Amino acid sequence: NNTLAVWGNEKTMNLNNLILTNIQSSPYFKINLFNLKTYHEVIDEIYYKVSHLEPWEKGSRKTAGQTGMCGGVRGVGAGGIVSSAYCLLYKLYTLKLTRKQLNGLLTHSDSPYIRGLGFMYIRYTQPPADLWEWYEPYFDDDEEVDVKAGGGHVMLIGEMIRQWLVKLEWYSTLFPRIPVPIQKDIDSKI
Repeated sequence: NNTLAVWGNEKTMNLNNLILTNIQSSPYFKINLFNLKTYHEVIDEIYYKVSHLEPWEKGSRKTAGQTGMCGGVRGVGAGGIVSSAYCLLYKLYTLKLTRKQLNGLLTHSDSPYIRGLGFMYIRYTQPPADLWEWYEPYFDDDEEVDVKAGGGHVMLIGEMIRQWLVKLEWYSTLFPRIPVPIQKDIDSKI
């Protein structure tokens, strides 16, 4: 079956609210990405515009002095500049990818960032019980990807996706929680 069901909140893609608000109000998303209508156009854009997998651009978050419940409450201003990676991740979501298209991202040979966004799409949108099945064939993948905004944190794709199965935190945001029984099963196999 080529249809890909979405797990969780269909409106938000399970993204953190601050990130989603910043994506939706970003000129890059509203103007540049609005004009991209096909899967292949979006892949080309990822190739040219994505250089890390963080949610925020380097140095754009001013979180000093914002603590506790006050941190980030004011919406857009508190966020920073949302990354092209996350804008494109959400753009892929608006295209309602098929299983075949998603597999095409995972096996793409032009850029580790195309692949990285494919794996991230899975982590945000697929049922927790299916994550192992999606990720396991790539655990030994040794393609390198620099995940940090501004560079300096090179990981292997296999290492990155293993981390995404056991850690919720990813550069000042959280992935969707994996239910305890499924998490225990993953932990026992990893």
